[in-house]
Amino acid sequence: MSALALGGFGIGLTEFVIAGLLPQVSGDLNVSTAAAGWLISGYALTVAVGAIAVTAATAGLPQKPVLVGLVTLFVAGNLLSALAPTYGVMLLGRVVAALCHGSFFGIGSLVARRLVPPERASRAVALMFTGLTVANVLGVPFGALVGERWGWRATFWAITVIGAVALVAIAALVPAWAGARGGRADLRTQLHAFRSTQVWLTLTATALGYGGMFGAFTYLAYTFTRVTGFSTTDVPWLLVVYGTGLVVGNIAGGRGADHNRDGTLLVSLAGLAITLVVFGALASSRGASVILVFLLGVFGFATVPGMITRVTDAAGGVPLAASANVSASNVGNAVGAWAGGLVISAGFGYAAPLFVGAGVVGVGLGVMGVAVWGSVGGGRETGRAGQREMKAVEAQES
Repeated sequence: MSALALGGFGIGLTEFVIAGLLPQVSGDLNVSTAAAGWLISGYALTVAVGAIAVTAATAGLPQKPVLVGLVTLFVAGNLLSALAPTYGVMLLGRVVAALCHGSFFGIGSLVARRLVPPERASRAVALMFTGLTVANVLGVPFGALVGERWGWRATFWAITVIGAVALVAIAALVPAWAGARGGRADLRTQLHAFRSTQVWLTLTATALGYGGMFGAFTYLAYTFTRVTGFSTTDVPWLLVVYGTGLVVGNIAGGRGADHNRDGTLLVSLAGLAITLVVFGALASSRGASVILVFLLGVFGFATVPGMITRVTDAAGGVPLAASANVSASNVGNAVGAWAGGLVISAGFGYAAPLFVGAGVVGVGLGVMGVAVWGSVGGGRETGRAGQREMKAVEAQES
């Protein structure tokens, strides 16, 4: 499990670290700030598309070798970024690294579940995602520190080394049996799993929950400096507070989901919507903002373990569903950021994305309510369609 968490940590660093390095990268490669921004946007778009495409392309293969291959791709992409002589090569490196992101977390979550008893499935997923949440806390300051002292390329060299260590750890420590089961489900079987209404409802709730949170998060630096009155030098530690909330929410969400998955998801989404509304109303208060940005992280990430186990159970355990959940979250991120930018451009102020985010999450809460109402057994069994697909997968593996 620790090997998967280490892989998640390295991948998370790659995603978040670039934000603190953009000025150095744009200056060194002689490109505009807008062009440098595509090193972030291009990565996110590749994750959204690659999560499904790569998982579909590897359908039918044992999952441990696929994970090893994905981390190898991650190492190659970051090595390319570290060596990049031009902006085009740098962007290519980011795209190559991003191709592994969604599939790693999608397939890795299924492997992690097999390493523990069924009643600890969500906690296993949460443990794997701990690497990603810790990377969120450390990514930007890590990149800024290393980049300031030794240059931005040193940051990508460091991530390359972390990736290589994760590669060896996964190859050595993940049992072959945990990465073999489920890998032989062919693409047709995996696509059939998407006939389940529960799969689509859960994916929609994931996209809306993430969209609401990250639509607000994208503009938090402006909210803190233009509304709350913090200085720009305060923003990094405020983001660390948010990242700490992610870590806490991930762990708490995993534990809660193993006890009552649907109940945990409903409470988390409701808590997130309420936090966003209160945050918008009290954005001018420094003390309240510190507490609320922490709660934003807690409630926002508490949904992750339960959403992944829910969608994969509804889909009969096929890897494509877990990867589709990662894609849904990235689509939500992009749409949420776009919606937040619209209300700012319309002149509603820098606290407005918080209220928009609350509305989006509220819709997600309604979708999850419909999913829970239509499920069987309060979320422990997520529909007859999912059960049929699970039996089909098991039949292929036997």
